[in-house]
Amino acid sequence: MKILVAVDGSKPSLNAVKYAVKLASGLRTNDHITLINVHDDQGLRHAQHFVGKDQVQDYLRELSDKELKSALAVLVKAGVKHDSIIQTGHVAEIISNVADKKFDMVVMGTKGRAGVVDLLVGSVAQRVLATCKKPVLLVK
Repeated sequence: MKILVAVDGSKPSLNAVKYAVKLASGLRTNDHITLINVHDDQGLRHAQHFVGKDQVQDYLRELSDKELKSALAVLVKAGVKHDSIIQTGHVAEIISNVADKKFDMVVMGTKGRAGVVDLLVGSVAQRVLATCKKPVLLVK
């Protein structure tokens, strides 16, 4: 089974990685876990005019590396085959599209953000759940 785990550096996303490891171990198959880290670069496009596109890309790459570090350590310690994907763009859309093309399921954390913002806009997890054609497992 090919499992895609969305990672954003938060505690719930690290919990999702740990759960995916348990899931892979419990199935006792030749599972492969891929971590995906996506940053919405829309807000930084204006900054590219002042600091340059390369600097913005370098910043986002460093941020992604930092956010993936703990999750990669969990996978290495568990001895699970893994790789990672780093992309920029609309977060939920990219996660859904990547999952639909190559993976059997998505595991992701929920930040548990409550209130009017989620009610009006919806969280990334809610949007992935609504748009992804593959099974999505949400972990707190």
